[in-house]
Amino acid sequence: MTDPIATLTKLLEPIFSEMNGGDPADPVVRPSDRADAQINGALALAKKVGANPRDLAESVTESAALTDVASSLEVAGPGFINVEFSQPFLESLLAEVANDDRLGVAAATDLKTVVIDYSAPNVAKEMHVGHLRSTVIGDSLVRMMECLGHQVIRENHIGDWGRPFGMLIEHLLDLGEDVASSGLSQGDLDSFYKEANAKFAESETFQERARQRVVLLQGGDEETLVLWRRLVDMSNAYFNSVYSTLGVLLTDDDLAGESRYQPLMEGVYQRLDDAGLLSEDDGAMVVYPDGFKNRDGDPLPMIAKSRTGAFMYATSDLACVVDRVERLGADLMLYVVGSPQANHLEMVFSVCAKAGWLVEPTEAVHVGFGNVLGADGKMMRSRAGDSVKLADLLDEAIERAEAAIAEKNPELAADQRAKVAEMVGIGALKYFDLSTDRIKDYQFDWDRMLAFEGSTGPYLQYAHARICSVFRRADIERASVRQVPIALIEPQERALALRLLAYPTAITASLGTYAPHKLCTYVYELASDFSSFYQECPILKSKEPVRSSRLALADLTARVLAHSLGLLGIAAPEEM
Repeated sequence: MTDPIATLTKLLEPIFSEMNGGDPADPVVRPSDRADAQINGALALAKKVGANPRDLAESVTESAALTDVASSLEVAGPGFINVEFSQPFLESLLAEVANDDRLGVAAATDLKTVVIDYSAPNVAKEMHVGHLRSTVIGDSLVRMMECLGHQVIRENHIGDWGRPFGMLIEHLLDLGEDVASSGLSQGDLDSFYKEANAKFAESETFQERARQRVVLLQGGDEETLVLWRRLVDMSNAYFNSVYSTLGVLLTDDDLAGESRYQPLMEGVYQRLDDAGLLSEDDGAMVVYPDGFKNRDGDPLPMIAKSRTGAFMYATSDLACVVDRVERLGADLMLYVVGSPQANHLEMVFSVCAKAGWLVEPTEAVHVGFGNVLGADGKMMRSRAGDSVKLADLLDEAIERAEAAIAEKNPELAADQRAKVAEMVGIGALKYFDLSTDRIKDYQFDWDRMLAFEGSTGPYLQYAHARICSVFRRADIERASVRQVPIALIEPQERALALRLLAYPTAITASLGTYAPHKLCTYVYELASDFSSFYQECPILKSKEPVRSSRLALADLTARVLAHSLGLLGIAAPEEM
């Protein structure tokens, strides 16, 4: 345990338990502006046991539990305890982290099988800016969960089934054998879908063909399935190109399209019926989840089968939960889906709980998120009024980053500049998205996103590159200083050390609410602390042993920066 706050909590728990008559009691240790840490648990405990909080706080300070940890303990106010950590204690923790490939991040003690549903584009449609949030938020949660040792199953729940495929297949046939056999190029997907949709709206003959094709598709007609697979394959090739540029972990092995759950829906429907959960409502078969009502206060139904006998989208989602729990053995399911789907997903989870398919400790969580807005404060659109294509957005981010890097470092070779531009452009786009509390909307702004100062991706990447440049100037391999003891002499060294040691807690805090912005805040604060250290504590001009100590502290900072950025899916360039 390398986080001093966590160490302090662990040492105090027996003391607070004893004061609570042997029952557990939280010491409530928090970082503080007035000291390295503050112990606040005496106030809550005093109310419970009927004691004076200052008396309880005094008994804590008089115990010997913190002798090797704190250089100063001061009771303040109604019973707070301000703590200054001892220099030898912090230096020993730094040495432990510096010699740990995991940088102090221990594996979770309650390992789980975690299924994360994210990205979810639609076949035969181009990915747009709306897919950005689901994809990068989901990817960062995957990385953090894997870092803690959980078994993570990525599921890209693509839209690859349903009525639209009737018109899409018929339009594919209308385009001719060459297109039907070879597929479409990446840039044709959007126009292909719009043309099919327009044709469906204008021609009753085409509508009837499309309906018949849906019947063939659902009936398993082999010729129709061949054409359907062709549409899926050409779309997946396009998705993969976007994922590659975006630098996320999704592959074809993670595809879990709606088609996978079609064969399961009849069984799920029958299980609902056997459990007595189905009711008839105006010809449709519905389930009434507990606690959901419409505007008139009447119970709100979830439709399992329409009046025409067709299974519904909700039935597919029920089958999805059953499959993830019973086949994959999920302990935790995260649905990284936009906030407008909150009510639908809560109804699905409620029905699954009512049917006995989702039982504690197994948990399903909707990780909702807000929208990406344009400069006008409305949903971000292209000049033509359409949703902005994600591929175009990525290309523009890279182009803008290359221009910014060329201005900042004109001596960088062209080929190296191109590589760095991709890391910086994509990193800027991801960080701008992830650094916003996911439940909030945010306004897209290229200038803020690509700035080299403030809480931005380029600022954090530049901090890492700056440290690498220090070692290049010194002509020293970074790994060579990792056994050097780090001495914390100046206040800026101490502040940076405390931030480095808080890294494990930053990860667990982010996962506690599935909020990557908390890790973003940590990385920004780490980069800011390093900047203060760099400005106030000369590294290469210092004499030994201070010089080597500061090089070791800088190297550890670079390692934590690169690792934490990696958990956000952001690359850490060595020069910019």
